[in-house]
Amino acid sequence: MDKYQEQPHLLDPHLEWMLNLLLDIVRDSDSPPALVHLAFKFLYIITKVRGYKIFLGLFPHEVADVQPVIDMFTHQNPKDHETWETRYVLLLWLSVTCLIPFDLSRLDGNLTSEGGEVRTSTMDRILQIAESYLIVSDKARDAAAVLISKFITRPDVRQKKMADFLDWTLSTLSKSSFQTMEGTIMMDGMLQALAQVFKHGTRESCLPYASTVLVCLDNCKLSESNHTLLRKLGVKLVQRLGLTFLKPKLAKWRYQRGCRSLIANLRLSTQDEERQIPQILASDNDEDYDVPEEVENVIGQLLVGLKDKDTIVRWSAAKGIGRMTGRLPKELADDVVGSVLDCFSFQETDNAWHGGCLALAELGRRGLLLPSRLTDVVPVILKALTYDEKRGACSVGSNVRDAACYVCWAFARAYEPGELKPFVNKISSALVIVTVFDRDVNCRRAASVSLLNGTFPHGIDILTTADYFAVGNRSNCFLNISVNIAGFAEYTQSMIDHLIDMKINHWDGLKSLTYNFQVLTTELIEIFLWNFHEKKNFLFLFLVCTLIKNLSLSKMPFQGDPIIGNGSYVFSISFFLDELMKNYISELQNTEEMIRCGFSLALGSLPAFFLKGKLKLVLDGLKAVTHISPKDVSFAEARRDALKAIAKICQTVGVKAEASEDDVICKENVYQIYDTFLDCMNDYTTDSRGDVGAWVREAAMTGLMELTVLLTRNHPELIEANVCKQIMCCLAQQSSEKIDRFRARAGSIFLNLLYFDSPPVPHIPYREELEKIFPRSESSVLNWNAPSQAFPCITQLLALPTYRYHVLLGLAVSVGGLTESTVRYSTQSVFEYMKKIQNDIQAMDSFSETLIQVFEDNLLNDRVSVPFLKMLDQMLANGCFDIFTTEENHPFSLKLLSLCKEEIKKSKDIQKLRSSIAVFCGMIQFPGDVRKKVLFQLFLLLCHPFPVIRKTTASQIYEMVLTYSDIVDPDIFDEVMTILSDTAWDTELHFVRAQRNYLCDLLKVPKPQLISKVTPSCP
Repeated sequence: MDKYQEQPHLLDPHLEWMLNLLLDIVRDSDSPPALVHLAFKFLYIITKVRGYKIFLGLFPHEVADVQPVIDMFTHQNPKDHETWETRYVLLLWLSVTCLIPFDLSRLDGNLTSEGGEVRTSTMDRILQIAESYLIVSDKARDAAAVLISKFITRPDVRQKKMADFLDWTLSTLSKSSFQTMEGTIMMDGMLQALAQVFKHGTRESCLPYASTVLVCLDNCKLSESNHTLLRKLGVKLVQRLGLTFLKPKLAKWRYQRGCRSLIANLRLSTQDEERQIPQILASDNDEDYDVPEEVENVIGQLLVGLKDKDTIVRWSAAKGIGRMTGRLPKELADDVVGSVLDCFSFQETDNAWHGGCLALAELGRRGLLLPSRLTDVVPVILKALTYDEKRGACSVGSNVRDAACYVCWAFARAYEPGELKPFVNKISSALVIVTVFDRDVNCRRAASVSLLNGTFPHGIDILTTADYFAVGNRSNCFLNISVNIAGFAEYTQSMIDHLIDMKINHWDGLKSLTYNFQVLTTELIEIFLWNFHEKKNFLFLFLVCTLIKNLSLSKMPFQGDPIIGNGSYVFSISFFLDELMKNYISELQNTEEMIRCGFSLALGSLPAFFLKGKLKLVLDGLKAVTHISPKDVSFAEARRDALKAIAKICQTVGVKAEASEDDVICKENVYQIYDTFLDCMNDYTTDSRGDVGAWVREAAMTGLMELTVLLTRNHPELIEANVCKQIMCCLAQQSSEKIDRFRARAGSIFLNLLYFDSPPVPHIPYREELEKIFPRSESSVLNWNAPSQAFPCITQLLALPTYRYHVLLGLAVSVGGLTESTVRYSTQSVFEYMKKIQNDIQAMDSFSETLIQVFEDNLLNDRVSVPFLKMLDQMLANGCFDIFTTEENHPFSLKLLSLCKEEIKKSKDIQKLRSSIAVFCGMIQFPGDVRKKVLFQLFLLLCHPFPVIRKTTASQIYEMVLTYSDIVDPDIFDEVMTILSDTAWDTELHFVRAQRNYLCDLLKVPKPQLISKVTPSCP
């Protein structure tokens, strides 16, 4: 069901039949308790995905359903944490059935039984159930609050029980303390119930109690609590109390643009323009009434909530401010706006700025922020769009900038263009700056969406360039998008001013500076050159060089200097040319990854005359960047950029077989470059971002293709057969791995090299066979991204000895992976290949030798060995090695057992151990001594220190014995199965060991012996 989380409405056509199917199980008196709970668990999962509000209306809610649902609670234990889903769904069901349009007393009949005992009424039973579950620690507490809101607001229940319930709630609330866990749980339940009651109850029924509840809430001092949820519920309750104090009327003075009805809006378009102007009523005499004193208290608490340290509390407070202001007279509402603007003082924290932005957006969206206030509001929003405060080694303010973008989005849709006209240029310029220059991706995306409105100049054109995905890459924003947007005259100057004032000396350094912003002024040029000349700041080198290049291309005169030839500038930059290469190469070993990236790319962008005589030095420096050492293992981006630089340098300097290795690519250095690329094809570094080594492998693949094509066109004799073999094998391996994007890139390069015709790439192994597997006519339409198309083709390379090892290595990771489609199609393709050769003993021997070699080479390498074990398990389970089972102690089985033992030796990896258990159980099919050795290993795992491994082993052995019944003598079969199934294998080891040893005796397997640790004696 999780795949429906993004679009849960797709479930709507199927909800009814799923619900009825599960309720049939629940209502069936013959259903065992475990099955009933499972049905309720499935109901909860559907409720979680679709939302309980939609699901409630589908529950049966006839009069006949009331008593059965109530009776189900008699079998529930509120302290049983395994069945909380059952209680949660039952409470939701009861909240619907209790809405029957009859007085509940009609369901009771005569409450006095024959023995004189008085039965509890239906009303009291429901109330007792609801109150008992309001103080539990699981999610049933939330459902109990929903039940209370539906039940206590019934007319008959309200008259008899509402006052007593509120007394009990407030009493419990006042006696509880958020300092303890138990007190927090009870306060949570009470606050949820009160918030729901004041939401669903009528104003007339709730108003008499609102003041008392507010006083109790004030005494609780929830703002001092460290529990975010309690503070949020407090803000939610206080705003609903405030709405209770005020009459449920929308202010007539609010600003209105258009109508909520589409038909009414279309009619407006045919009327005179004068009639389309939104009307703001200056007078609200018809709304004059006394505002209760409590409202000031409520507004004050909501304003405090705007400054809370947690976003969900601030957001709830902002919505409360919007709702309350919509019911206030014009003068009081304006005071609220003024109080919200006080949040934007520089003495306030980023939390206050964020809450203030959310509140302004709510007020604007609801038409409660009149145009007369825009002169006060717009300046603070412009400040919020660039809010960035340094705190230690990081900064705060991204949430403020994001919320400020939301304010701009709301204003653009709330006001007529004429109202925003005096401010539109400033707002649009600020949004453009955030879109392209903000450090945070969420802010850039929020700002780009805010520009999607006819109110802002060129808004649609800008969004076409700076869409949601384009602004996701900060480099793209600085290098490409900013250049395009700067072409609009309205934004050019403001973008330049921002770069000069904010970005050049930003505390985060030059990582956020644009290196290719082509529309620059003389002022910016002078600042850069002064920095470079006076401070010797070589971080500006690449920027200055790019600046010179772009100004030269544009043929822009500089301070009256002449333009010579093709527009090259006459710059006095000789003072740094001699030191340029030395500084670039030394910075390649900088401890900051981004600096390595910048200087690597800078070297790759240098012209040929810069590299002449220094090529070997440059290549050695870049090669050093690609090496992985313990201190820079996570510098994947630096390694990637170094490979890109090497590939670009090769294109820049060209190839000449008989030449100096300091000048061009030649026979002296070509193999060093190939070695660098091929070594990086094995970069599988991972960190918190995932498989970052994939970036390096992609750059290495691209570099291999570009270098090979370059050599093929100019000097194909420099490509050795062994090198070409390594290239094609590495590409085949990447083409069979699990990540779709990188598999597609590898497959594309593989076919590009195979079918390169100008001239053909020499020494490609098995070229004719490859052309049959990948016909030229189909190579252009083969979708390597789709596992269903890629794996059936790539597995055919298993038949080619040269490629078998690398393809099998890649397939192991795919078959044992996690992505369903990848696992399914890769497994299916491998099994289809093995089905073809399973009766060919020679082919199977060759395949099994390669399989063992892959395992042996990657022993204790968890990236390969864990999925490899999963692949072995599937192969053994599907009878892929049946041909080996005809021979006792086949070498394949013995070698496989040995490697599996070595792989799990002293391992604490649960996933690896579970996979090895499955492999051991599959190996039981091999006859001979290996079977006893496999049983011995399984019995060792039956007493593993981890209880979960013991349970898994017992379960797998049980299934193994059922599958391969010939391994157990029929006389002891039942006894063995009983021990395996009835023993609590997760209990104490001394008990488990006794049971394990008894199994060893029954199956005549040597008992594993405990090895006591020997401590050296003192001399």
